[in-house]
Amino acid sequence: MRKIEIAAGVLFLLSTASFLIGSGMLDPILHRSDLLYSIDSNRTSIFTGLILELINALAVVGIGLLLQSVLHNHHKMLALGYFASRIMESILLIVSLTCPLILLVVSKKPLSAGTSAESYLQTIGSFAVEAHFLLFEIAMIVLSLGSLLFCYILYQSRLVPRLLSLIGFLGYAGLLASSSLSIAGLDIGSVLYIPGAIFELVLPIWLIVKGFRRSGGDVPFTT
Repeated sequence: MRKIEIAAGVLFLLSTASFLIGSGMLDPILHRSDLLYSIDSNRTSIFTGLILELINALAVVGIGLLLQSVLHNHHKMLALGYFASRIMESILLIVSLTCPLILLVVSKKPLSAGTSAESYLQTIGSFAVEAHFLLFEIAMIVLSLGSLLFCYILYQSRLVPRLLSLIGFLGYAGLLASSSLSIAGLDIGSVLYIPGAIFELVLPIWLIVKGFRRSGGDVPFTT
């Protein structure tokens, strides 16, 4: 059991780190006004960002698989729902990564300012960026809904301190609201991400250092 807990904690941290670095490399490029003209000079950053985001997408499946072995002992249906949400999240994230690849292909086409070809390629580029954004936000909605189930199991079973579970509730509810509002065209900033960021940093450290508690007690699982 300790191996599962440590592995899940490591994957949580890997997922968070790879996403933050990968999106930090991709997002500034995707939001440039001269996107198609600047891609050639940023190909290395784009490929590196895509690989890191792919690592994140694969890591979330590993997290769901590892935690499933623990959570199903406490609530089989909700545990299955959480696992399914992580699979769906991973699929959506992987599909979203095809959009920057489309940009790489389009950027190889010759561009002449003011021509109909340029307008056509710019439209394709804008569509790819918008699709990447939309797929990511849908993935975050799926993650939020599944993780609310996860936090409910944690809270009811006392696998971790209930305060941590409550922070998780707040974090994923905030992510759900933020992503839903973003799809609707409303940007309220990053304030709603704070509880979720705390949870996804503290939980993996807790799993690595202490592990889950026995249901209803204070004694960590032992091998």
